[in-house]
Amino acid sequence: MQWPWRRRKVVVVVVVLRKLLTCAICVIALMGLLSVRVHVFPSSKVSDLTDPYKLPTVTQQHELNYQKLSAEKKWTQELTPPHLSKEQAPPHLSKAPLSSHKLNGANGSLDFEKLWKQPSNRDFVPCVQPGSNYTAPDESRGYLLVHTNGGLNQMRAGICDMVAVARIINATLVVPELDKRSFWQDTSNFSDVFDEDHFINALANDVNVIKKLPKDLSSATKVVMHFRSWSGLEYYRDEIASLWEEFQVIRAAKSDSRLANNHLPPDIQKLRCRACYEALRFSPKIEAMGKLLVDRMRAYGPFIALHLRYEKDMLAFSGCTHGLSDVEAEELRTIRENTAYWKIKDINATEQRSRGYCPLTPTEVGIFLTGLGYPSNTPIYIAAGEIYGGDTHMADLRSRYPILMSKEKLASVEELEPFTNHASQMAALDYIVSVESDVFIPSYSGNMARAVEGHRRFLGHRKTISPDRKALVRLFDKIEKGLLMEGRKVSNRISEIHKKLQGSPRRRRGPVSGTKGMDRFRSEEAFYVNPLPDCLCKRVSGNVNASTASMR
Repeated sequence: MQWPWRRRKVVVVVVVLRKLLTCAICVIALMGLLSVRVHVFPSSKVSDLTDPYKLPTVTQQHELNYQKLSAEKKWTQELTPPHLSKEQAPPHLSKAPLSSHKLNGANGSLDFEKLWKQPSNRDFVPCVQPGSNYTAPDESRGYLLVHTNGGLNQMRAGICDMVAVARIINATLVVPELDKRSFWQDTSNFSDVFDEDHFINALANDVNVIKKLPKDLSSATKVVMHFRSWSGLEYYRDEIASLWEEFQVIRAAKSDSRLANNHLPPDIQKLRCRACYEALRFSPKIEAMGKLLVDRMRAYGPFIALHLRYEKDMLAFSGCTHGLSDVEAEELRTIRENTAYWKIKDINATEQRSRGYCPLTPTEVGIFLTGLGYPSNTPIYIAAGEIYGGDTHMADLRSRYPILMSKEKLASVEELEPFTNHASQMAALDYIVSVESDVFIPSYSGNMARAVEGHRRFLGHRKTISPDRKALVRLFDKIEKGLLMEGRKVSNRISEIHKKLQGSPRRRRGPVSGTKGMDRFRSEEAFYVNPLPDCLCKRVSGNVNASTASMR
């Protein structure tokens, strides 16, 4: 008769044990949570760049291995300059609360890795070494003087093309003269922006390069040539090389787009890549400062470099006035009218924008980034000059993304002083940070956007998101008119449009079907935007030279 009592006792014991076990599990889980260090971003080591900082070459495995700057450079090593406020300081130096790895965008909870994951390079590696029949430069037939034109990246491409032209016509290349008469009125010389000695030495097996024209030829008759745009091998070998019969010095009046993108000998194409990605290195002081900016951005964790091409010269040149006041639009029209070498004066701003020919406005960039799923705590480096309208036009973007940094915010006035008032040198700093960013996003496909995209492709197809401005404008107009609300639908649409526009490997695009003459060449994807297939090959059996690599 005692069995019921014993059964109740057993039941009570079981219930107590269950409660104790449940409490123990809760305590263990709580202790585990409290012991985990949670960051806004996973820890990202600030690796050291080689001394001085060099954008990688094929002999450096194409991945930056940072090293400390040498003491003699005297560049400050602090990660956060003293003029930054606590709100602008990197997360590990501030006391701001840190969020979890799940980043909440318009698309819901997006996985951290998805936002920052790099596209697969599909085993494409640089293959820029010349073929077995490539020889040292032939005996020089004369001297090639080059007057570059445009901004930094237009000049960069032109210089690399002129290296190839010098090889084709057997010329000694005199170190090119940088453009001092363009919109930016920059007085920088070649050696102020680039490492002149490295440029000469790196090309020793390709082209004879000298710093100045010999004195005995300073008064010699020179023929000034406007090389035909997008010209091929025959033009330079037949028409231009024939000038050596009468002249010792040929002067190229312009350097931009003077060499064809395609259908050139493989060794010439590879030479262009060696010139661009190995020989044309920035000057030591620019590389050192660029390295410092990269380190300071890395202190915030993974970051976006946003090439926000919303500067006065771009808006004036393109005629884009969406979101501007009448006074601002008139100011830009006046600049365009008074700039003699800008050929097109009358521009329909609405038509330009609908065709996707206008840079995204800061407000539109904010909608775009939100649509992609990047949360408000994403660190963003603004790679640009002075934004037109300043804080007035940046307010919407800053309200969405308060961690907006720039070289002016990351460095002190004293640190930037050597580069101030030199547009090309300031642009070079932005170039370095953009190439090294975790994600690069240009608001407009201008010269810098194309140059950085090509360099990032060469270095392993780093993530580069290229906005489809024509498609985005239609979405933005609906949002502006109240026909569409920001949220999941817009986010899904933006993500879908850009799923295949993130820098993954593909062949360089040829001309648009149906185009003829110069328009046919103009419609091609530029060589330096995408060096595949000429300078990037499939890795085969661990070999990376052109003779053992193949396209698949």
